[in-house]
Amino acid sequence: MKHTRARNVIERTFGLLKMRWGILRSPSWYPIRTANKIIMACFLLHNYIRNEMDVDPLKLDLDEYMLPCLTVGDADDGIEMVDSLDTMPEWNTWRDSMAINMFNEWRNNQAV
Repeated sequence: MKHTRARNVIERTFGLLKMRWGILRSPSWYPIRTANKIIMACFLLHNYIRNEMDVDPLKLDLDEYMLPCLTVGDADDGIEMVDSLDTMPEWNTWRDSMAINMFNEWRNNQAV
């Protein structure tokens, strides 16, 4: 059941990212490394926007769009929907390390 709840959050997050970033709406023809960097950049920018804005208008649009899709089964079926996931220090450290590495790689490429 935890897997189902986490999947719900992940699908909603990707839906929001695809609404916000047009480059994620179609198949990528970029090399894998470049595609990974594009996706990570979209996630980083998404998180920055979410931290800086009080209300994210795209999230409101997604909630209205996804609400009918999220109604599964009866109200008494015991299925819980997850609205968010708590952050974990390990993931925060990994994300920060990845962002620093990406910046350093970009800076080194600018010096060439």
